[in-house]
Amino acid sequence: MFRQFRSEVEAALADALGSLDLPTDDLGIERPPDDMDATLASSVAFRLAGEVGDAPPNVAATVAEAVSVESADYVASVDTAGPYVNFHANERYLTDTLDAAAVDADYGALPDRDTSVVVEHTSANPTGPVHVGRARNPIVGDAVANLMEYAGYDVDRHYYVNDAGRQMAVFTWAYERFDEADLDEAPARDRAEYDLVRYYRKGNAFLEAADDDAVAAAEEEIQSILQGLEAGDEETYERVGEVVDTVLGGMKACLGRLPAEFDEFVKETRFMRDGSTDDIAARLKETDQAVYEEDAWQLELDEWGIDKNLVFLRSDDTSLYTTRDLAHHEWKFDNYDRAVTVLGEDHKLQADQLGATLELLGNDTDRLGHVIYSYVNLPDGKMSTRQGTGVMLDDLLDEAIDRAREAVESRMDDRIRDDDLTETDVERIAHQVGIGAVRYDIVSKQPAKAITFEWEDALDFEAQSAPFVQYVHARCAGILDEAAAKGIDVPGVTADADGDVDLDALDVNADALETEAARDLLREVARFPAAIEEAADDLEPHTIATFTREFADAYNAFYRECPVVTAETDELRDARLAVVAAAKHTMANALDVLGVEAPESM
Repeated sequence: MFRQFRSEVEAALADALGSLDLPTDDLGIERPPDDMDATLASSVAFRLAGEVGDAPPNVAATVAEAVSVESADYVASVDTAGPYVNFHANERYLTDTLDAAAVDADYGALPDRDTSVVVEHTSANPTGPVHVGRARNPIVGDAVANLMEYAGYDVDRHYYVNDAGRQMAVFTWAYERFDEADLDEAPARDRAEYDLVRYYRKGNAFLEAADDDAVAAAEEEIQSILQGLEAGDEETYERVGEVVDTVLGGMKACLGRLPAEFDEFVKETRFMRDGSTDDIAARLKETDQAVYEEDAWQLELDEWGIDKNLVFLRSDDTSLYTTRDLAHHEWKFDNYDRAVTVLGEDHKLQADQLGATLELLGNDTDRLGHVIYSYVNLPDGKMSTRQGTGVMLDDLLDEAIDRAREAVESRMDDRIRDDDLTETDVERIAHQVGIGAVRYDIVSKQPAKAITFEWEDALDFEAQSAPFVQYVHARCAGILDEAAAKGIDVPGVTADADGDVDLDALDVNADALETEAARDLLREVARFPAAIEEAADDLEPHTIATFTREFADAYNAFYRECPVVTAETDELRDARLAVVAAAKHTMANALDVLGVEAPESM
């Protein structure tokens, strides 16, 4: 409803400006300031004041007088507040919102756009366990993919596996060179990546400390592996593949705890074996920007504002990661309408070089999108570290669950619902709240800003954290369950034999919502689909986290002021129940975008 309301406002305002012979290129439509009573406002008078030669409030009054909303379905009236032109929604706006959101469990999901998108994220080198510092990539990446899906895109989630670089050659050599008896420590966890990473560490330690002859012999073997990959030697692929696939299997298990799952793991060597990397190198050599300097083929990208040259081929004609990634991206363009990649801040230059080179090769780089994130830090002393491993994502998730369990158990006497929580219930809630707290705290921040993860903030049930917004969903579920247990028809719960719910049959009347708290909550419900659309357009899932906090504030005001099951009349009770059902669907789906579970009870 909000999306249609906004479209009607845009059309009416554009028509008004056109009738006044004023430009319509920037309508300035925005959410009004908190102290302003309007559904949408336009700041266009600020922009036009100089052109008209009058003060913004006077310009706003002239524009408002020219606006006609007679044909609008949802715009009731237009007025001004100082320099703002304000647009107000009518009763039908709230009624249609209630009708849609109370019965639709998928409320907020937009119609199919018939557009395919590949979202590549995480893509950590398969050299060992996932580190906390990199945890932002799978969390943000999964949320971006969820968001695009809710916005109507056909989404595939990809993990790009670096299985062709020196790290994997060293890893393969070390795994074949050393035995268990050569290793200094037991695996930190009983999982494949924790087991094999010991060989990788042992190999690197050997290369740093061994005598020159031993290191030279080792380097010869490592170079042989790299050359075998470049030459397409099947035995070399199998040797490296054994290590890569084993480590990746353990990393998948860790990421599955978030959860972050993938439709495809695309290996870098794929684009060496099919000849597309060689094709990229040959095409780049033919460009005017190609130069041979310092024993390597490079691209000069000055005209794209990039000072550092892109090296795409070594003197021995072996390719680099970026060359193979160029082939990878052209493959994406061949198979998808859009390609979005989530990258750490240390890959910003690489992303710029990649985009410029793809454009140089004749690709439409408007189809390419990036989300660049800064890393996650932990405050000193808040988590123990295992010597030689750092803090791993598994460690963070384990501690999150433990802390959430303690928090849930400490709050048992304060619960409003009178149902008894079993040990199984407590464990379920601990996982939902603990892992939800990690995901929410990380995804709720703007990706480009560095963050320090603080347990006290992430697990604060009273502050604007995951438990705070999850509790809204649990409260909604509790109210609807209470009503159903009393034999009251409940939107989204009570249905006919086909599973359909008819609000009219439940005698729900949005006009019965007499309090501003109820109506304000319904207005928040109304704008959820537009919040999805805007966040997807900007690739900014953190704005959905902002929405959940604002929504929680509106819901809690409703909860304090509006008794539901014990409302004064059946008509008011049914209307408020419908609002609760609408709020439950809205919060569940907003949390789903963020990858945070929505508990039925807490």
